[in-house]
This record gives sequence, C-alpha cells and structure tokens, in this order.
Amino acid sequence: MYNLLPREKRVSNVNKAIRSLTSFQMITMGFFTVIMLGALLLTLPVSTQDGRGASFLDALFTATSATCVTGLIVQNTVTYWSGFGQFVIICLIQIGGMGVVTLAVAITMISGKKIGLMQRSTMQEAISAHQVGGIVRLTGFIIRGILLTELLGALVMFPVFARDFGWKTGAWYAVFHSISAFCNAGFDLLGIKQPYISLVEYGGNPVITITIALLIIIGGIGFMTWDDIRTHKLRLRKYRLQSKVILLTTTILILLPALFFYYYEFSQPQWAEFTRQEKLLGAFFQAVTPRTAGFNSVDLGLFSEAGQMLLMVLMLIGGAPGSTAGGMKVTTLAVLIMTAVAVFNRRESAQGFGRRIAGDTVRNAATISLLYISLCFLGAFAISCIENLPMVTCLFEAASAIGTVGLTLGITPQLGSASRLILIILMFIGRVGGLTLVFTALFKKHAVVSKLPQERITVG
Repeated sequence: MYNLLPREKRVSNVNKAIRSLTSFQMITMGFFTVIMLGALLLTLPVSTQDGRGASFLDALFTATSATCVTGLIVQNTVTYWSGFGQFVIICLIQIGGMGVVTLAVAITMISGKKIGLMQRSTMQEAISAHQVGGIVRLTGFIIRGILLTELLGALVMFPVFARDFGWKTGAWYAVFHSISAFCNAGFDLLGIKQPYISLVEYGGNPVITITIALLIIIGGIGFMTWDDIRTHKLRLRKYRLQSKVILLTTTILILLPALFFYYYEFSQPQWAEFTRQEKLLGAFFQAVTPRTAGFNSVDLGLFSEAGQMLLMVLMLIGGAPGSTAGGMKVTTLAVLIMTAVAVFNRRESAQGFGRRIAGDTVRNAATISLLYISLCFLGAFAISCIENLPMVTCLFEAASAIGTVGLTLGITPQLGSASRLILIILMFIGRVGGLTLVFTALFKKHAVVSKLPQERITVG
C-alpha cells in the first residue's frame, strides 16, 4: 500500500515525532540503535576469522558489551573476530565511551549545521552538565581531549607492543587498548596465547599497567571535571562542588582498596612468587580497574572471598557521572555518606565543602543505589537458578554487567542463552542509566504540584 502523503508532509511528521521525544528517550534510543547496528555488522561473514559470521546472540552480546563499554565477552576477541570485526568493536567502544549524543553533536558541528536547543538540551543530559549555555564549546573541548588522551596513551604503549608483536600489529594493539582503557571498556587483544588472559602477562610491566590505569582514571572522572581542571588549574577552591566530590571520592576509592590489596590480598600464600613491584602494581591496578574498566593484571580466580567482595562493591560504585565509566557513580556514594553524616549529627540536610545538598539529589541517590543493588541481586539470583552456579560467582558477573565493568570469574562464555540475555539487559541499564530508563518510560511533561497529607513512619 502506497503512502499518499506528500514527501514534505511525511518529513514534517517525522520531525515532529523526533521533537516530541525527551532527552532521556533520545539517549536510550541512540544507544539501542547503535547496539543493533553493531550486532548486525558482527553477524557478517567478514567479521569473524572463520568467515562464517557470528550468531546473532553472540553478536548482540558483544555489541552491547562494546557499546556499553563493559568488556564481558563470550568469544575471545583476538582469535574469534577478524580485523574488520575488531574494528567494529573498537568503533562501538568509542561511540559508547564518548556517548551517542556527543558523537552526533560532533558530526553536526563538523558538517557546519546549526545545533538547535533540543540537541543542546540532550547533550546537557548526556554529559551531566548543569546548564545549556556553552554546551557546544564544551563539546568541542571534550572531543579534542578524548582524541589527544587516546593518542598519547597509544604512543606510550606502542614501543612495548611493537617489541612483542611487530610494529604494524603493535600499532593496532596500542590504539585498540588505549581507546578501550580510556573508554573504560576492558576489551583486549592479548588472548592470542591464552584465551581471556587480559593484561596478566603485563602485570609487572609499569609502562602498560600504569598507562592503562591512568587512562581509566582520566576517562572515569567525568567531562565536567575536565572542564574545571582546564579552567581553574590547581585552584581547587574554585571547582564545582561536583568536581570536588568526584576527585576526593575517587582518590579515596583508589587509595584504600590499593592498601587492602597490597597488605592483605597479596600477602596470601598464592601470591608468594610475586615480587614487591608486581604486588605494588597489582594492588594499584586492581584498585583502579573495577571502576569500571574490566582489565585485570592478575588472576582474579585466586583472590580471596574478601577480595572478590571488595571488587564487587567497587564495580557497583563505578566512576563519575558524565564520564566514560558506568556504575551507580561515585557522587551517589558520596551523597549517601554525606546524608548519613547529617543524620548522625541531626542536621536537616546533607552538607559538603561548605554547601548544602539539595533534597532531590539525596532522593535520586537513594533510588539509584537501591535500583542497582536490586538489579544486581535479582540478575545474579536468576542466573544462579538457571545455571545452577554458586550465588557469589553469579553476583560477581551481575555486578560486572550492571556496573559496565567486564571483570569476570570465567563463567560468562559458558552461560546459556537466557543468562546471556540477562547480562545484556544489565549492561544496557548500567550504561544508559537506571533513572534514564525510568524517565524514558514514565516521563511526564507536567509535574504534579498537589501534595497528600503527611504522616510519619518510624525507620531504623
């Protein structure tokens, strides 16, 4: 049946439909579209080493993991995917790390087209900016910063990879791992000798481990924190409250776990053959990578239960809002801690760095933390029941998925279709954001202003 509407009328209807979408809906649809396109590309025969193409479920899992910068895999990246397949994966990682909206705005800027208010508003939501003003200029700064950081990371790692794999393969490895690390993705090409080995062979190499860790940190502190560092340099007092909270919380979440790993975990008998340098690098790297990169420089299967539980907590926390990292975000944890301190001191509101935290921020933090913890537990519970696996192991995989981390205890490649679909859903929610999905489905343009009668409930 032919569409009898004039072309101009059809285009107008499409434009109206797009304009009616909220920022949350555009972000969600953007990620979903990129994932589906990536999955279709990965099913092509040219995408795999054997020339047969991947099954749609394997392609969908890999595309979701790459776009959501997670790093969980069901096929060994370097031996299963061809050069074209690896190129598709790294493009998905770059798009997912930058953000679909950021990339779209960048393309619009390059093409010379005018960026409307709707695009500016969507970009504001995507990078967690506090205002629309200056968003285009900030986007340009973000794009330049991303490309420069990834280039420097690749240049630093190139001599090591060129020595081990030759200059041509070494250059590709340096670029791939620099982008993957900066985007907090955790995909690697080092499983050519032993599948799913990640960075274990380079665990004692400071050039690789420190460079990867720094790329993870830079990508995970958030683009607005970059803007504060660029604008105010070392004048920390002039930073936004959000940037102060991110930098302080990130420092604590690296320092304390690193001390735990070095003085407790690596003092266990299974690590007796490690040198002091390997233990120091391993402790630092394992403190950084769970939020939310997915590389590992030691065998996580040898970790004690206490060490694995700490990794799970770090995976759920994640990085900063408006960054390449996932998780429920360090600011969520900080707000919850400040709220607890306020309750202990019987203050009316949470406080930090001489500022009062808004009530809706506290409510959002409580909701997000409950959402992530609940989804992690329910996902792990379902996988444990389906696969008949230990709950702790399933919790680790579920936390890795919803935190968009990619660390694994090795069970993901052996999971059945139902369990893989659960991880796909968790990865998508973790990258897009739980509240973003809720607002996408339930967003109302007109807020309810009426209030019901108040009554107290005793808690605690």
